[in-house]
Amino acid sequence: MARRKRRKPVKKPDPYPIDHNGITPYLNRFLEWSAAMALSPRTVDIRQRMLKRFIHWCDERDLNKPQDITRPILERYRRYLYHYRKADGEPISFATQQQRLVPIKAFFKWLTKENYILYNPASEMELPRVHRRLPKHILTDEEVGRIINQTMLHGDIGIRDRAIIETLYSTGIRRAELINLKLYDVDTRNGTLMVREGKGKKDRMVPLGQRACIWIDKYTDEVRPGLVVEPDEGWLFLHEYGEAFHKNRLTDLVKKYIEAAGIGKPGACHIFRHTMATLMLDNGADIRHIQAMLGHSQLSTTEIYTQVSIRKLKEIHALTHPADRPRPCQRDGQAEIEDNAETQLFTALAAEETEESAEPEDEETMV
Repeated sequence: MARRKRRKPVKKPDPYPIDHNGITPYLNRFLEWSAAMALSPRTVDIRQRMLKRFIHWCDERDLNKPQDITRPILERYRRYLYHYRKADGEPISFATQQQRLVPIKAFFKWLTKENYILYNPASEMELPRVHRRLPKHILTDEEVGRIINQTMLHGDIGIRDRAIIETLYSTGIRRAELINLKLYDVDTRNGTLMVREGKGKKDRMVPLGQRACIWIDKYTDEVRPGLVVEPDEGWLFLHEYGEAFHKNRLTDLVKKYIEAAGIGKPGACHIFRHTMATLMLDNGADIRHIQAMLGHSQLSTTEIYTQVSIRKLKEIHALTHPADRPRPCQRDGQAEIEDNAETQLFTALAAEETEESAEPEDEETMV
C-alpha cells in the first residue's frame, strides 16, 4: 500500500466567536481551574464547547458580564434549547440539552464560589430528564458475521476494518477507548487488551478473543506498515492518512458496514458493546464478569461485587463469547437480585449510548 504524506490539521472558522465578550476571561479561568482539578481532557473540552455556545448566545443579546446573567436569562436559554431545531428540522435530544446545561451550572457555581458574583442564578435551574431505557437493538452472532463479511470486499483497508470490528465485538470497549489504543496495549500472545484511562480515568485489562487476535496480528503485520507516516506515534488503528481516527470518522466507518449488511438495525460502535454483553450473559457469563469487562465502576444493586482477575475473565470470555466459545453453554436460572442487576447493566449501556450520541462533532478538519 502506497504511503501518503501526513495531512495538516486545519481549524474550521470558529462558529462561536466570543473573544470580545466580557464573560470570556472568566470562562478561560474556569477552564484552567477545571484542568487543575484533574478533570479529564474530554470533560474540559465539553465544558469549553458548551459554554462558548452559551456565551455566544448571550453576546447576541448584549449580555457581556457574568452579573448580567440572571435566573430568568438562564430560563430563556433553557427554553431556547428546547425549541431549537437542527438543519433537518428535528429537535435536539434531551440528552444533548442536558449536556449543554450542566457546564453552565458548574460555571456559575464556580463564579459564586470565587466571589465573582454575589449569588448563583443557576442554583435552581432544572435539567431535562433523560429517560434511561434498555438498548433497543442487539445483533445476533449471525448478523455480526454478515457485517464482518462486508469488510472482506475492501482489500487491505478491509483487513483493518475487520480488526476494528472484531475488537469492538470481542471486548465491548467504548469508541473512544478503541481510538486511544496504542500498539503496546494489545497482547495477542496472551489474549489481553489494556484500556488506559477509560471512562472515569480508570485503567482496566480485558480479554481479547482468539479471532480478534488473529485479525489484529494480520492488520499490524500486513496493513499498518503501509499506513504509518513517520514519526510513528504508536496508535493501533490508523486511517488512510496515517493518523488516529477521529470519533465521528470511526462511527461513520462502522455504520457503513452495518448498513451494507442489510440488517436494518441502526447503530455503530456502541451496538457491539450491547451485543457482547447480551450474548455473553445469554451464554452463562456472570453479571460481575460483564461489569468488569465493560468498565462499569458500580451498578445500583444490593449485590456486592468483588474484584475479578484477568485470568478468570479470560476463562469466562472463552466459554461465553459467541465468537470463540467451543461449545454451547446453557445459562443457569438467576436470582431476582441478579435479574435486577442485568436490567441496570443494560440501562447503563443505553445511557452511555445516549451520552455518546450527544457528544459534539469534531471541529477539526484535514486537508
